[in-house]
Amino acid sequence: MKKLTTTLFTLLILCTLVQCGSKSEAPKQEDLSYQQSILDKVKPLFATIPDKMPGSENDTPALIKLGEKLYFETALSNTDDMSCNTCHDLEKAGVDNLPTSNGTNGIPGPRNSPTVFNAGFHFVQFWDGRALDLNEQAGGPVLNPAEMAIPDSATAVKKIEAIPEYATLFEAAFGDPSIDFEKMTEAMAAFERTLITHDRFDDFLMGDLKAISKTEVEGLDLFLGKACVTCHTGSMLGANMYQKNGLIKPYKNLEDEGRFEVTGLERDKFMFKVPTMRNVALTGPYFHDGGVASLDETIQMMGEMQLMQQISVEEAAKISAFLATMNGKRFIKS
Repeated sequence: MKKLTTTLFTLLILCTLVQCGSKSEAPKQEDLSYQQSILDKVKPLFATIPDKMPGSENDTPALIKLGEKLYFETALSNTDDMSCNTCHDLEKAGVDNLPTSNGTNGIPGPRNSPTVFNAGFHFVQFWDGRALDLNEQAGGPVLNPAEMAIPDSATAVKKIEAIPEYATLFEAAFGDPSIDFEKMTEAMAAFERTLITHDRFDDFLMGDLKAISKTEVEGLDLFLGKACVTCHTGSMLGANMYQKNGLIKPYKNLEDEGRFEVTGLERDKFMFKVPTMRNVALTGPYFHDGGVASLDETIQMMGEMQLMQQISVEEAAKISAFLATMNGKRFIKS
């Protein structure tokens, strides 16, 4: 009996020690107070990307299917080898990663091809805002002699009419097999309205403090401190205003006068649509002419040109790390 009592007493001590040991080895809770303080600062400035684009409420599956077919249609170029996807490659975050894209004539155009993803959230289309919405934008490259070079809308319609399957697709989308250019651009715009990305920064804005690393949050803090938010705000962190490129110090390329070429107004010289920061780490090279390959260098140049701010190499690397949190999840290989 005495032996049994001793054994039980020993087991009780061991159990107590194990429990005490478990408590002492419990992992410390991560201090996220810094992340929370930055989130509190940025909430009034930014917003998550909406799940639907303006105008998509009337887009039907049949209209979107037709638009997707047209988006990849090489018959909409005069050489039958170029589609919208050639310069706005959906596998490359909606760009071709070239300084400027070649037209069907093999000559590079004057401006960098911006991403098509999230474009329907922008307040205007193209670098100079010459199109007000996706419908107006969709037909532009098709008829541009420096891009897909179809001579006129009637020719574009004839080329699509010559492909038998389109009559069925147009009838499904519009209830009528007849084809016209306005219907074509409406369908392409409907497809482009599906091209929405979501990212880790969205998760952070929704309160997940671990969605981005501390270094990335430090980059966000610098993005605030260096006054980048003067122009880069809202759900797109940009794409909601025009701004002069070279506000403080001129940009190296002064040949392209930006929105002035659309309006003829002196005040619009070197004014361009402020680019979105969503997917920016994936969509280089940068500036309207694709003149700078490095995102870090672009950040340093923007500080000097636009904000009268000196941004060190280390600071630029942190801001760049923050910007990469806006890489769309759909582009991240698991």
